[in-house]
Amino acid sequence: MSLFISTAHAQTAGGSAQGGGIEMLIMLAVFGLIFYFLLYRPQAKRVKEHKNLVASLSKGDEVLTQGGLVGKITKVTDEKDFIEIALNETNDIIVQKASVTAVLPKGTMKAV
Repeated sequence: MSLFISTAHAQTAGGSAQGGGIEMLIMLAVFGLIFYFLLYRPQAKRVKEHKNLVASLSKGDEVLTQGGLVGKITKVTDEKDFIEIALNETNDIIVQKASVTAVLPKGTMKAV
């Protein structure tokens, strides 16, 4: 039976010192700093940039939406979070301001 199950041996008293709590606190602090600088801070920066982009939308801007649609803003309402985008002369759509991912340079629609 000892072929498949190894025998357990108890450690003798006074064999090694217990790990201190200060090392664990230092390790937690290091992981907290890594989490902050690699995950939280870049995401917060992207969110802030997107809020500024959405706040600066105005009539006549050419934009790209999350769905990949390119169009020109024809109407912006401040009290609601929606804008009207003209995809071409005949098609207008209404989307949320937050769905705009980028403001494109003027003349992009004609180049596409």
